[in-house]
Amino acid sequence: MNVANGEISREIGDINLAYMLLAQKLVKQDRVAAMFRLGVSRELADMLASMSLAQILKLAASNFLLCSFRLDEHASMSAVVGEGKDTMLQQAHMSILMSARSLQSQKETAAV
Repeated sequence: MNVANGEISREIGDINLAYMLLAQKLVKQDRVAAMFRLGVSRELADMLASMSLAQILKLAASNFLLCSFRLDEHASMSAVVGEGKDTMLQQAHMSILMSARSLQSQKETAAV
């Protein structure tokens, strides 16, 4: 592994650790809000809340990013960050998109 790849792996680990610690903090403070903000199921929220620091450190050490973009479609991302939109309007659009995704996910889960 060259120096650049080693540095990237370390940075990914740092991001993973920060993300995992933030996710756990959010879940412990307000489980329902955290589930919405993080886009995770109740089962995953329960798991996050119960993980030990050692487990989080071990998981964060992966060189794969544990967090991901929730706006994984170009059209959705473009709609949110479009030119001329102020911050409040962007946040409103983001909330609408995330709510719609949450409802769609719940419908798909109920159908299974």
